[in-house]
Amino acid sequence: MDDLTESKLTELELKANEARELLMSTLLEAGSGHSAGPLDMADIFTAFYFHILKHDPKNPDWADRDRLVLSNGHICPIRYVSMAQAGYFPIEELKTLRKINSRLQGHPHRTALPGLETTSGPLGEGLSQGIGIALAAKMDKKNHYTYVLTGDGELNEGNIWEALMFAGKNKLNNIIAVIDRNNIQIDGFTENVMPLEPLRAKLEAFNWHVLEVDGHNIRQFVDAIGQAHAIYEKPTIIIAHTIAGKGVDFMEKDFHWHGKPPNSEEAKKALDELRTLQGRIVSEHQA
Repeated sequence: MDDLTESKLTELELKANEARELLMSTLLEAGSGHSAGPLDMADIFTAFYFHILKHDPKNPDWADRDRLVLSNGHICPIRYVSMAQAGYFPIEELKTLRKINSRLQGHPHRTALPGLETTSGPLGEGLSQGIGIALAAKMDKKNHYTYVLTGDGELNEGNIWEALMFAGKNKLNNIIAVIDRNNIQIDGFTENVMPLEPLRAKLEAFNWHVLEVDGHNIRQFVDAIGQAHAIYEKPTIIIAHTIAGKGVDFMEKDFHWHGKPPNSEEAKKALDELRTLQGRIVSEHQA
């Protein structure tokens, strides 16, 4: 992974904001889909596809690529947006999200779209899948990384904790998990539905190296990945503290936007806000 220069950081921040704009237009066109989680993971997906991952959009099955597993598959619209920006398929195809015969299903379908590692939908399965991929890489003496993205509400699933135990026992230092700690799930705030805290202590007790970052600070996140690469005796998990609906004021921290798309009026308001933010990012880096 290359060093993150100031100019590259600016490029990533602008691309993440562009991803949010594309996301709003995509969800409006689809008329269904999730808003809050995809908005808050735009910075992290941008960091992966444009700085962290070893991958090749023109050769998505490249044997030595890093693997990126999305466990909480319902936030896939932001993954699709990032993949389109990276060149896996034309940006115009985003308009087909959730439509009949589209490659861009409401949950990722591995065989439908090159560049997806798994099919996901039922929560709690992605970490186990990623651990299987990482274990196979160890057995085959491969040196690529497996990254797994999960939601915090998803941690209610028992399968996650079985997977955590297995990876900790087997010291799988080639897997790095990222938790989107946005504190919401479909029924409300995580600490009201099923409290997760003290989350860091729980994860450390399962023999994982734990890092915590601001999930909207791309430099912080990239630095955490670099630290994770330097941990050899255990797997690493990054708790990325995010704001659900990030970038759109009326969606932020509101769990009702977990599984709801914007209507035309809401999308216009969101896009106006995001375009203003785009100008602010440029001004801040020029100052």
